[in-house]
Amino acid sequence: MHDYSIDAWRHEHVFLGADHARHERRTWIVIGLTATMMVGEVAAGLAFGSMALLADGFHMATHAGALAITALAYLYARRHARDDTFTFGTGKLGELAGFSSAVILAVVALLVGVESVLRLAAPVAIRFDEAIAVAVLGLMVNLVSAWLLHEEAHHHGEDREPSHAHHHDDHNLRAAYFHVLTDALTSLLAIVALTTGRFYRWIWMDPLMGIAGSAIIAHWSWGLLRGAGAVLLDTVPDRRLRDGIQQILEANGDRIADLHLWRLGPGHMALVVSIVTARPQMPDIYKQKLARFRELSHITVEVHPCQPKREAA
Repeated sequence: MHDYSIDAWRHEHVFLGADHARHERRTWIVIGLTATMMVGEVAAGLAFGSMALLADGFHMATHAGALAITALAYLYARRHARDDTFTFGTGKLGELAGFSSAVILAVVALLVGVESVLRLAAPVAIRFDEAIAVAVLGLMVNLVSAWLLHEEAHHHGEDREPSHAHHHDDHNLRAAYFHVLTDALTSLLAIVALTTGRFYRWIWMDPLMGIAGSAIIAHWSWGLLRGAGAVLLDTVPDRRLRDGIQQILEANGDRIADLHLWRLGPGHMALVVSIVTARPQMPDIYKQKLARFRELSHITVEVHPCQPKREAA
């Protein structure tokens, strides 16, 4: 019978970002605003014949869906944070949600671009006054939504040192913020197109702004795919951090044979390092050397004793 408790060496694998529940609540509020405005813009675009307005409405529809994925990812990650089925917790669900919404955005960008080109070739009649009113309302809703999420991102990072801030970035929250920010921009493009069409009879401006909106959606989709994909593939999140870890662990002549550094969730990173040394110490000694790196939430150290090479006589 062992006379010690193993519980002292166990720890939880909860790697959710700070203010996780708060971010989730704000996201649901923005979803309600976005979905309501989306229905209004699509209906108005169909009724008033505006492709720019219709494109903005469909754009908001994709963002409403993407925001729903964001919120559901928050919900699922929170409810399963202590589920040992997830080896390193549920902190990366935000990346998966962001990648999924990026794929949706890419498809919609293509559809809106094709429809805009068709409208450019075959213009349709537009009821400008009504369409402009709806577009202005959409812009106001988008700006309020962007403000809600931007304030949340600022609140989340205001007490951190600038050099460590990017390690705590909540990619799920940032994806939601840039979604509504892009919505605001495409609403502005719709207003420009409709206004010029109303006063200068530049009917071609409406589908042209639809094409511009499509390009914006595609650009954001690509950026989100790259950012979320990099985390999902466990790429090194910070080369300077990796170099700093190596410098500290090799300061006394020890050598690193293998080092793996990856992101587990907002503000949380994992490190697995294999050290070869002629003066082996307990793993806890090496972990204490890394205590200055607060973003390292899960550290595994292997120590391999070896004899130094003897010089030839």
